[in-house]
Amino acid sequence: MNELISQIALRTGIGEDKARQALETVVSFLRTKSPGLGGQLDSLLQGGGMAEKAGGVTEKVKESVAGVFGKKTA
Repeated sequence: MNELISQIALRTGIGEDKARQALETVVSFLRTKSPGLGGQLDSLLQGGGMAEKAGGVTEKVKESVAGVFGKKTA
């Protein structure tokens, strides 16, 4: 999770405290919109994010975000 926070801070130019808040907001939003995604996000953010896990989470995130906007993924 710290690596992602550092990347957010670096790419946006905000401090790490704000980057942490932003990440927590996004993760909370995704949990609310797709409850089944929570465990996988936790695993990925805690460093258990091997490539195959990341791929699965990426697809679920795409589906969840698309669902929020009323769209279907390919």
